[in-house]
Amino acid sequence: MVDNTAFGTRRREDLFDGLLGLLLAEGFAQFGVAELASRLRCSKSTLYTLAGSKEQLVVKTVTHFFRTATEQVEAAVADADSARDRVVTYLVSVGDALAPASTAFMSDLHAFEPTRELYERNTAAAARRVQEFITAGVASGEFRDVDAAFAADLAASMMSRIQRREVEAATGLDDASAYRQLASILTAGIDAPTTAEATSGVSSAGGG
Repeated sequence: MVDNTAFGTRRREDLFDGLLGLLLAEGFAQFGVAELASRLRCSKSTLYTLAGSKEQLVVKTVTHFFRTATEQVEAAVADADSARDRVVTYLVSVGDALAPASTAFMSDLHAFEPTRELYERNTAAAARRVQEFITAGVASGEFRDVDAAFAADLAASMMSRIQRREVEAATGLDDASAYRQLASILTAGIDAPTTAEATSGVSSAGGG
């Protein structure tokens, strides 16, 4: 016997996945519901079962994108066993999760207030996670006694520039490379000195 409920759920998931792939590749401002339905090879009425308007459909799809990205990033971080690894893994994984987003998608995301607000909320949440990792690292002595909130805000500001493609325009780095550079520079700046480094610093100060 066919489970119509399960079939319906899979169909909705497949539609959202197809819609997400299309929007990530080409953006969404230029599409109407009729063209979206045509590209997805379904009817307009089928799309309207997902949301009552194009705007709501876009918001639901972008929400799905960020939720999936968050799950991927958190799954990767769960395997990290130190504060430094968690910061590096988190930032690199964010870059990997967002890599499929085209310039057109990001431009449309920023131009449409509801999706821009979703993006801003997700960036703020990412900054809080980075701050948690840094705070834990400071407490354990793995990181220097830095202001975790400032370090997280610094990371969030750069994350915003990366996702707006400003870093790529200025440096030529793609998103994944930019996130790796951010992870490297941020952790190098807050890493606690080794015992040998600390002893060398004390000796140098005493000898001066």
